[in-house]
Amino acid sequence: MAFRKDFLWGAASAAYQLEGGYKDDGKGMNIWDVYTNCLSAKTEKYVKYCENGNVACDHYHRWKEDIALMKELGIRNYRFSINWTRILPEGTGRVNEKGLKFYSDLVDELLKNGITPLVTLFHWDYPHRLYQRGGWLNPDSPDWFAAYTKIVVDALSDRVKYWITVNEPQVFIGLGCYLGVHAPFMKYHSCDIAQMTHNVLLAHGKAVKVIRENAKTKPVVGFAFSTPACTPAGSDAAAIEEARKNTFDFDAFNYIFTAGWWADPVFFGKYSERAYELFGDDMPQINEGDMEIISQPVDFYGVNVYESRGIIPEYGYPSDSFQGIGRTSFGWPVTPQTMYWTPKFLNERYGVPVMITENGMANNDWIALDGKVHDTQRTDYTHRYLKYLKKAADEGVDILGYMHWSVMDNFEWAEGYDKRFGLVYVDYVTQERTAKDSALWYKKVMEENGENL
Repeated sequence: MAFRKDFLWGAASAAYQLEGGYKDDGKGMNIWDVYTNCLSAKTEKYVKYCENGNVACDHYHRWKEDIALMKELGIRNYRFSINWTRILPEGTGRVNEKGLKFYSDLVDELLKNGITPLVTLFHWDYPHRLYQRGGWLNPDSPDWFAAYTKIVVDALSDRVKYWITVNEPQVFIGLGCYLGVHAPFMKYHSCDIAQMTHNVLLAHGKAVKVIRENAKTKPVVGFAFSTPACTPAGSDAAAIEEARKNTFDFDAFNYIFTAGWWADPVFFGKYSERAYELFGDDMPQINEGDMEIISQPVDFYGVNVYESRGIIPEYGYPSDSFQGIGRTSFGWPVTPQTMYWTPKFLNERYGVPVMITENGMANNDWIALDGKVHDTQRTDYTHRYLKYLKKAADEGVDILGYMHWSVMDNFEWAEGYDKRFGLVYVDYVTQERTAKDSALWYKKVMEENGENL
């Protein structure tokens, strides 16, 4: 069967990671703006080298040339996010028309260049004013998100078809509020974390409802979760079933990072029995009608896949690793088989098409003496992962598309600018862009619809 004829090949980005212009044209401050610029961040080094996204790739001022480069590289679909405080400086209330115009102009330019926009409504840049009011712990937070969604949908849905509500709540709650290594760099009690997750799911559900009720173009709606599958330890039925079980199971520590915790309420309208067994009185407060809102129908399961889900033993290597395994510059093991098992297990369990909303690798790239960027490892990595994705498609797994992370090198959150994920190399001093060898290879893959992987 191979990839469907209307397969969505593209690349992805996030507003805070590449836009810059963090105070331009009336934009408000989000938690990453505030906590990477305040004195405590510089003292405690939340981010490597005390870096921030104030300028990043300066995409806010260079968007036209960036889109022209995307067209040159054959990128047909571009997944990008809206910076909430560029639209609503305080998170609610007053609309910043200049910020709204930026995204409207961006969409127009993409369409003019034959590139389909996929809009992500939230990619971690939570308004600081709303965080001061409790953030995701505030029971009003789902309504704040729904109101913001309505403004964006009213402005863009005449030209935007594809919508992604939230990106990786496993990370912005798990790393930001559970482990405290991402903004807002806090560690909350487990019962507060559970309530936050419930409020995020409510925000997602309310956003889906807002999109469907107000979109001017028939929408295709999903989310982008970070929930890769376990890879079976063998090819026999027992090993596959064990991997499937481990993919959706969770414990009192890792629950925040798993599909079972986040996706089951969306698709089944309830938390699993396992959740109640583990947390009891620490389960979130669930009001009448909440689960109906959370389980609003979605059109696809977006999943960000970089490595397989590893089961961590008491001693030794995780199940997705072994001595001397190939690793990216982030230290993540190279496990391309997960690109087969992840969409397969998700499609089987939840019954909707799967979109790979992110996949890529951090690499140590530089411009060679010939003026080019020869990132052979990225090409090899992507080739390996796409071969397994094609295997899944060949076997009938319903896969909607693949978005390479990322369209260009950018600010990599707590790692600053050291880690380069892009198809395009960015010189952060001069802001010069250079297409890497992997971008030229990927252009051919897209042209051939992955037939010759």
